[in-house]
Amino acid sequence: MRARRDPRRIEFFQGTLDSTSEITDARIFDTTLRDGEQSPRTSFNYEDKREIAAVLDEMGTHVIEAGFPVNSDAEFEAVRDIAESTHVTTCGLARVVEKDIEAALDSGVDMVHTFVSTSDVQLQDSMHATRQEALDSAVESVERITEAGAECMFSPMDATRTSEDFLIEVIEATSDAGADWINIPDTCGVATPRRFYDLIEIVDSHTDARIDVHTHDDFGFASANAVSGFEAGASQAQVSVNGIGERAGNAAYEEVVMALEALYDVNTGIDTTRITELSRLVEEKSDIPVPANKPIVGRNAFSHESGIHAAGVIENSDTFEPGVMTPEMVGAERELVLGKHTGAHSVRERLVDSGYAPTDAEVREVTRRVKEFGAEKQQVTMSELERFAQEVGVDEESEEVRA
Repeated sequence: MRARRDPRRIEFFQGTLDSTSEITDARIFDTTLRDGEQSPRTSFNYEDKREIAAVLDEMGTHVIEAGFPVNSDAEFEAVRDIAESTHVTTCGLARVVEKDIEAALDSGVDMVHTFVSTSDVQLQDSMHATRQEALDSAVESVERITEAGAECMFSPMDATRTSEDFLIEVIEATSDAGADWINIPDTCGVATPRRFYDLIEIVDSHTDARIDVHTHDDFGFASANAVSGFEAGASQAQVSVNGIGERAGNAAYEEVVMALEALYDVNTGIDTTRITELSRLVEEKSDIPVPANKPIVGRNAFSHESGIHAAGVIENSDTFEPGVMTPEMVGAERELVLGKHTGAHSVRERLVDSGYAPTDAEVREVTRRVKEFGAEKQQVTMSELERFAQEVGVDEESEEVRA
């Protein structure tokens, strides 16, 4: 007997791209509360962090990077409380500095994520350290974390602009020192999917630790690079909700999760039906608006105005939506938008939904008015549609018909 399939998942993928076997297992490391909070002009207070962490926890996110414990007393308390109140793995960030490591360990997190710059430009002009000093500090920090019994993640910061020979040297040394995870960060967002894939393959051949990736969106490749990392053998990707983070941001939680679930057929274990709720929460707390055309969570993601598209979607939503991802899968709703490009099918659908019984001629006349109103860059609301219906003389359905 064939196993029953998770009802959230859609069995539909026809055409030239019907392979879903490139990735078999994937974990999500959320850094909204750490790198996401480093977005310019963004700050989460204690309650914000607790509220966001609670939803991430309930959704089944694999790791929550709760913050940078050494940063302040308030940050330390928030990280400690999140570690105590959540069920998933919690992580604290630490530089390869003793006080950072101790603060992270004292906060009670399950994992300590320690990092040091490895690119020459950052070593020389930011850290003012030599390669050897960076290497020694990295190894000492990894050893301290593992000795304390915490899970250890090590990041060679700016890995994608680091000499390959030195990157391999650092990875091998920290792996030998006991790092459980090697994170490869594209700190300045310069990687491309193919190049990042090749880099992860190289890293994988030089460590027995599990590989994690952290990608930035300076050229718009963050989510694509995260997925490319999975394809190359990474076990985990660092993401932030709505893609917020330093400069142009990070790989977006919602994009990476839904790519895994819908395009690669990977059951991440995350409750995707709360993605829209999570997005709205982070939008509110971060004060960073979600663009209307944002994938997955933008208000246009499942909206249709074009007459051809709306007519197809009314017949079968798979016609002009991905098919493998529905609004229900992410806790959103489909919307037929009225405007300049609206067709008769969409107008009829909205009129009927509002309790009208229009004739074909009445639909054509109401559609004409909708198009003209929309062409003037005015929003066609349901109130406007009902006004047009009344002006045209469209009858409402009788109570007997509705019953």
